[in-house]
Amino acid sequence: MPMIWPRFGRGAVITALSVALISSAAAQGWKIPQPSPGLMPNPVQGKGLYAHHCAVCHGGDLQGSDKGPPMLHKVYEPSHHADIAFQLAVANGVRAHHWQFGDMAPVPGLMPDDVAHITAFVRGEQRKVGIR
Repeated sequence: MPMIWPRFGRGAVITALSVALISSAAAQGWKIPQPSPGLMPNPVQGKGLYAHHCAVCHGGDLQGSDKGPPMLHKVYEPSHHADIAFQLAVANGVRAHHWQFGDMAPVPGLMPDDVAHITAFVRGEQRKVGIR
């Protein structure tokens, strides 16, 4: 890990990155999607939503496809792509910046609660392969 972790603590860095992401989104005029207050994200529900809405590009096994990158990759760890990044990507799409698959279009039909469930599923699968 970079030397910044011991000095400031991982939590402080993740918070700073999240604030920067939210500030950037707000500066671009994006609405910041928010799950329902008190929602307890359900990874089991997220697995089904992922299969229906995400697997075609990111792979049924989260290992990617010829259309999109793997979600089980260090670049998607929480310290690099916080949970809000998933919300923003689904709602607004995202310009290609780590991979050569092209831009990701917004995903119609998913509400912030759905994305929270999908994120819970993805994070659980990431932890199983050592991505924290």
